[in-house]
Amino acid sequence: MNLILGGGDVGKTTILDAVGLLLSASNAATISEADYWRRENTDEFSIEGIVSLPLSVDPNNFSVQLMPWDWNGADAVMPGDPQDGDVPEAKHPVYRLRVRGTADLELVWEIIQPDESTIALSAAFRKKIGLIRLSADDRNDRDLRLVFGSALDRLLADPAIKARIAKKVAEQDFSGAVGDAGVKALEALDQRLKAASLPSGVKLGLTSSQGLSIGALIGLLADRDGVALPMTSWGAGTRRMAALEIAASTQADNSVTVIDEVERGLEPYRLRQLIGILKSTFGQSFVTTHSPIAIQCSAHADLWYLDAAGAIGGLNREKIAPQQQRDPETFLAKLAVIAEGPTEIGFLRRLLRLAFKGDPLDCGVRVCNGQGNAQMLALLEAIGMTGLKFAALADDEGVQGGRWGVVKAAMGARLLRWEGGCTEEAVLRHLPEERLQEFLKDAEGGSNGERLRTLADRLGLEDKSLPAIEAKLVALKSSLRALIIEAATGKPDGSPEGKRNDWKAHGRAWFKSIAGGDELAGYALADDVWPKLEGSVLPLLNAILTSVDRPAVEHLNHV
Repeated sequence: MNLILGGGDVGKTTILDAVGLLLSASNAATISEADYWRRENTDEFSIEGIVSLPLSVDPNNFSVQLMPWDWNGADAVMPGDPQDGDVPEAKHPVYRLRVRGTADLELVWEIIQPDESTIALSAAFRKKIGLIRLSADDRNDRDLRLVFGSALDRLLADPAIKARIAKKVAEQDFSGAVGDAGVKALEALDQRLKAASLPSGVKLGLTSSQGLSIGALIGLLADRDGVALPMTSWGAGTRRMAALEIAASTQADNSVTVIDEVERGLEPYRLRQLIGILKSTFGQSFVTTHSPIAIQCSAHADLWYLDAAGAIGGLNREKIAPQQQRDPETFLAKLAVIAEGPTEIGFLRRLLRLAFKGDPLDCGVRVCNGQGNAQMLALLEAIGMTGLKFAALADDEGVQGGRWGVVKAAMGARLLRWEGGCTEEAVLRHLPEERLQEFLKDAEGGSNGERLRTLADRLGLEDKSLPAIEAKLVALKSSLRALIIEAATGKPDGSPEGKRNDWKAHGRAWFKSIAGGDELAGYALADDVWPKLEGSVLPLLNAILTSVDRPAVEHLNHV
């Protein structure tokens, strides 16, 4: 299962259209100049795919010998030298299929041989591969009707059935349904035709015309409260599920399934069912989605991300798995900003609201939880291998400097990693001494007992009053700033036996939350602090702005 993700209008559906056109079971597909790059049809377009044929498809049925390519794990290559004989043998045989859009707006399907010669790729051969396609519009009922190449057509597997049905229908007498006035009108018409030496003996009957087949009028009916209703009358989600069940009863293991907006028309529980069906029943599938639920329950799938520049890259399944389960919406944003933890989330959200002069979510920018330094690094490495654009804010924990250096070189200004510390330290070390006591007050101006208790615990004091804390610091020749930084970051060094986890939890009383990060950003934006941080933070904000086609700012208006 291949899950194709990306922002709006980046080309996800175009990829599905390309797969659908390459494996189309009909030659009736048409194209226009709008299907060509920049609408210039003087240059051909070409869509190629490398496929391994199912057992039900015999390559020896071609009038010309069909030679396989060899799959090396990444691409189709020339078969190696044989051990004996004069014909190279492919260890993993695959075939290169191609459809070309010519300068005359015509489609040509071909099989490319290893010697670069081509063989015509027939519709019958493509039909055997078994394309199943569910689009995002209201035309999903194709597989519920008896049209050429549909799932219902493959299920019945009877080439002559439409001819027999047409003959049966043609034998029906419709005169009984015509009223007396209609019968007289037909008799008068028959006399006029006979007098004009034209074909006579006319009556009403079912006829077909160019572009309209009897199969298009035949579809599945299902019982609803004793009434036989067309399956196409059911909801969009039900039609999709029914079409897949029909396809599953034919050549599901060999098929290629293409589904645009897999979540369309489905409740969350039915969406999970559909993902499970695709996983357990069908051969290979290409799916687009805008649903976090679809991403979350597709742990078995290969995720591909298509960015705004049209670059597509595969995401390492092992490295993205934690993020895929905890915050699947990360992969649906136009630009995801990975924040190391809750502090960084709150900190960035406040700054980005000022930079965007509104909610950055309206521009497709989402701040996501990276779940800690180590997991965030693995996630950024997985993203970096694809060359896709993400942004990030991370702490410097003094480990994995080499790996972080590689990520920074790839991301540039889109990654801010504080030098020698974390977000709390970056702000607190620049706050004037006389303002430190502001942290120890609550919203009403009284003492913040919870924060004072974290400081007193670290000094071994029962009395949590500020005078007692300051007196102890004087005796220890230490500073209130250093003590606040240790408590705010949950530093466990020097904790009494059995108190290590308690000391690590001190940060929750300070800034280890989204609300705490927002509070910290408020101090960072103060006139006596922001000039010292602007040189580090503003490049990140501008990199995020320009990545979503918003103008950079020279100064952040934080008033």
